[in-house]
Amino acid sequence: MSLSAQDGSNAYNFLNISSSSKLYGLGGVNISLVDDELSTSDQNPALLGSEMSGQIALNYMHYVGGSNFAGIRYAHSAGDHGAWSASVRYFGYGSMTETLPDGSIVGSFSPKDVAFGGTYSHDITDRLRGGIDIKMLYSGYADYSAFAISTDLGINYYNDESDLSLSLVAANLGGQVKRFDQAYDRLPFDIRLGWSQSFGTFPVRFSITAWNLTKWSLPYVETGDGSTDHEPVIKDSFKSNLFRHLVFGADLISSENFYIGLGYNYKTRTDMATYSRNMLSGFSIAAGLNVRSFSIGIALAQPHTGATTFMLNLNCNLSQLIN
Repeated sequence: MSLSAQDGSNAYNFLNISSSSKLYGLGGVNISLVDDELSTSDQNPALLGSEMSGQIALNYMHYVGGSNFAGIRYAHSAGDHGAWSASVRYFGYGSMTETLPDGSIVGSFSPKDVAFGGTYSHDITDRLRGGIDIKMLYSGYADYSAFAISTDLGINYYNDESDLSLSLVAANLGGQVKRFDQAYDRLPFDIRLGWSQSFGTFPVRFSITAWNLTKWSLPYVETGDGSTDHEPVIKDSFKSNLFRHLVFGADLISSENFYIGLGYNYKTRTDMATYSRNMLSGFSIAAGLNVRSFSIGIALAQPHTGATTFMLNLNCNLSQLIN
């Protein structure tokens, strides 16, 4: 009885890790948050717009297992109704012991993934925008390397009068061009739906993102209390599957100079569950400060009892800085 690392059957799962501290703080998955900060277009190319022209965004993340990620993104307008951006992200997983099939240690290696991305978006109407993102993916693990191409297609509807945002994204289309060995590794293809909205003068915007929509059943293993009297149990009920498809977020929008966001991801909580319960698992928090042409954002989460993740974003509007 096993579940392939709690449904981690695909390779290239680093594609699902946001480069935005704001999105990470809202549960890690959000495709409908309309903002003028470049990094928030990370998971939906249709959220990129000419209002982000001249922005450059830097991101750093300390992830689980001693992993460290970093990246840079730049955006510019393309005519009156379009925009483009270019990005590079590096995923380093620390040093690992290299062994032979018989278990003998022959040294160490530092696995890594690198993603080179290009994004284009276009205003279809005053309220509808579409976008496409293409990434070239290089992976180097010890003596093995691989190359893949990934594409995201997104569309967003935004009504500024009611602050209603609705999005649809087909994420991680594509496949490997060069394999590690004989086996073919799949990209984590996904269909996602997103809703974000505030209500009247209430200064909080709410978001719900539905993801992993290519399959309903997302079972997980409940480990019990760790004693020999409790065998691991596979949980596959309607309720658990429903909530493992949903990510919830809320962010304070009372000021243009700062924000606070809170998210809950039930899939993260159940994937990382151990018999030593962690009340913070699945929750994440973000905060940010905007000062003239600069902004800084941070996010924190503790998906597992032995791992705290931290993300830092720095954003600068070069157009405003020059002018």
